[in-house]
Amino acid sequence: MKNEKDLDQDIVNDPDTFAPDTAWFARAKIVMPKTKEMISLRLDPDVLEWFRKTGHGYQTRINAVLKSFVESNSQR
Repeated sequence: MKNEKDLDQDIVNDPDTFAPDTAWFARAKIVMPKTKEMISLRLDPDVLEWFRKTGHGYQTRINAVLKSFVESNSQR
């Protein structure tokens, strides 16, 4: 069993550990997310039912699918 000091060293050596320092905070920028626009959208009942069955956040998933479509078609 590892002691506290060994665990602390493991954390320091772990490449997935991120501990922001003063330099990081000096470079950091606050980025506010874009607000989404509320609209009325007509969807086929079966499409809406499928997304609703995926649970909470289904509207966010619909947005993600549409965004992916736009991004993949904007490169043309």
